[in-house]
Amino acid sequence: MTATTRTTKRKKKKKKGKGWLILLLLAAGAFFALYQLEFKYWDRSMPTGMHPLVAEKRDKLVEEASKKGIQIMITDDFRSAAEQDELYAKGRTKPGNIVTHAEGGKSYHNYGMALDFALENQAGEAVWDIKRDGNKNGEADWMEVVAIGKNLGFEWGGEIFGDFKDYPHFQMDFGLSIYELQLGRRPK
Repeated sequence: MTATTRTTKRKKKKKKGKGWLILLLLAAGAFFALYQLEFKYWDRSMPTGMHPLVAEKRDKLVEEASKKGIQIMITDDFRSAAEQDELYAKGRTKPGNIVTHAEGGKSYHNYGMALDFALENQAGEAVWDIKRDGNKNGEADWMEVVAIGKNLGFEWGGEIFGDFKDYPHFQMDFGLSIYELQLGRRPK
């Protein structure tokens, strides 16, 4: 093989390599442009209340539990990022026990997509006993409420957070991660 032939082959390889690089750059640019276009229309403002479907299901949860002779109270639903930060500080920078692992903006509560409940005794006080059988049907009232919630489309905090069991927690994430919500994506 002559020196001229080798030089010609090297030039063709270089051109071919540059072609792939140009295609890759064009594809990346197109992806970025589409992403930016979609992102531009996301709602970056924070919600100020419960998502309407979650609020409807919350009320249905209370109603369905009552039909089974179980009184529950909603102890928390929507909370602002500032309220979330206050809860997060408990057991860390403020007195008390740790009650959440999520800072402001990192909880489904901050997007109106989560709620917490407790059983309610006859005096109207919150009861956190997950084994209590107040309606005397042989089943723990707490787990009956969990079954109702799951049937309504909620995810239960006793199953979704790995090692941390948040038994009073229900959420509907609508297929959106906290990261997507922080970026401004909202459920329809």
